[in-house]
Amino acid sequence: MSDEGNIITDLGLEAPAANGEDTMPTAGFIMQYVKDLSVENPNAPAAFQWQDTPQIDVQFNIGAQNVGDGVHEVELKIVIKSVGQQGTAFLVDLAYAGLVGMRNMDEAHQHAFIYAEAPRILFPFARRVISDAVRDAGFAPLLLEPIDFNGLYLQQMAAQQAELEAQAPVGQA
Repeated sequence: MSDEGNIITDLGLEAPAANGEDTMPTAGFIMQYVKDLSVENPNAPAAFQWQDTPQIDVQFNIGAQNVGDGVHEVELKIVIKSVGQQGTAFLVDLAYAGLVGMRNMDEAHQHAFIYAEAPRILFPFARRVISDAVRDAGFAPLLLEPIDFNGLYLQQMAAQQAELEAQAPVGQA
């Protein structure tokens, strides 16, 4: 066998700090929860008889706040309105949140985790809550399509950068 070095010692992993402190970047969920849920069925029971296909309007918003040392609350806000020719069939307003713990991460990585990765992780659970709520309101379960939160985050960051560049003063003559 050639002398290419010991594979185990060539992984590039340094020994842990002498005091046992973990210095690797880490992020993870501490817990998830329904923060607020409102379901309205304003035209029941007439809405159950309607035959037209309703328009479904889905709005998303992501919010975050620092709640402690290295802990952030990330909130995925989803508002859904189902409207047909005869009126509103149902409204669902959900705030699904999670506590995220992060340490040893720079601000750019924390921002990306909070506004892209955390919503991606929260979404399937929020999707289930919405599906169950719509079903429990008497309608067929509503299954939201998956959302590319990472792609949306990158688009938003690019748009913000373009806006900053547009506002920057042009060279002097």
